[in-house]
Amino acid sequence: MENDDRIPCVLHQNENGDQPLPNLTPRHQELIPTPFGPIKPWSELSWPIRGYFCLAISSLVIVLGLTINNMTAQQREDFSVSLIQLIGVVFCMYYVTRGILQENRQELIIFVLSVLLVMGRAIVNFIVLSDHTKSSVLPRFVLILVFGLFHVVCAAFLLQSQNMMAFRVGGALESLQHQYFMLNLCFSMLTFDLQAQLCLCLLLLVLGLHSVSLFHSIILGFGLFWACLKVVIGIMAILKEFKVLVWIFVLQNLPEVAYLVYLLYTVVNSWGHGKSYTPEAATVIGSCVSVVIKSVLFWALFHVYRSFGQGLRERMFSSYGRIDS
Repeated sequence: MENDDRIPCVLHQNENGDQPLPNLTPRHQELIPTPFGPIKPWSELSWPIRGYFCLAISSLVIVLGLTINNMTAQQREDFSVSLIQLIGVVFCMYYVTRGILQENRQELIIFVLSVLLVMGRAIVNFIVLSDHTKSSVLPRFVLILVFGLFHVVCAAFLLQSQNMMAFRVGGALESLQHQYFMLNLCFSMLTFDLQAQLCLCLLLLVLGLHSVSLFHSIILGFGLFWACLKVVIGIMAILKEFKVLVWIFVLQNLPEVAYLVYLLYTVVNSWGHGKSYTPEAATVIGSCVSVVIKSVLFWALFHVYRSFGQGLRERMFSSYGRIDS
């Protein structure tokens, strides 16, 4: 009887109180709310992770400076590859920051792949050099391999660590945890899509497919602005849960898909007409990567669109459920 007498009292407190039930209370009291979702505070990171984060950003800044320095004395094809590497380094700074502070595994994986690409390019460049030149660049080559391997090992360790962000943001409800994962995946795909579009447009502008007309150059230049605008609308759509913006974002992708088809058609017709296959190969690879990214993006966006209005946005961006001293 004593327990039966207490049950109405507990229900009465839950109905009249402002706090939700204990098992539904969001677990992000210690997280910092940002416009792009909650992040872990610096004080919560362990000392090894803090040290690795600082070392990763420092090494990326060094690679950024070396890339800019090398671009001034490179030929056309090498310049275009260095330009793509420059964009990749800037995005890697964002990836490693979000991967550590938000425990985003997709972006840590892309960071590892980017480091492996840099290491691969360094190995290829070192192999084709003459013996006299190899001795002068050997210290830098060894440094790139050592730091690259260190980043791969540390990032792999972070990928194997326990991920608690979905539980801390969504609480004990598995449905909200799944929604948070899909939202993060969609957000990551937006970033990957932006990087792919920027690299492809700049590659075609700098390297070109044998001859780039003025009209084509204007389209590519406008494509840079279009890609940035599209990503901004996509981010606002999924974070603010605006269904109208979702449809606008989907429609914005249609011209890009049409241009990719036109680009592949142009490559097929002009394949082998030039002295080098680098423009054609880069165009085909970039187009295929863009198609794969867009496919995953639309799949994740479909799941995120269906979860609009189910409470994830309130748990991520409002002070609902937070404990203030």
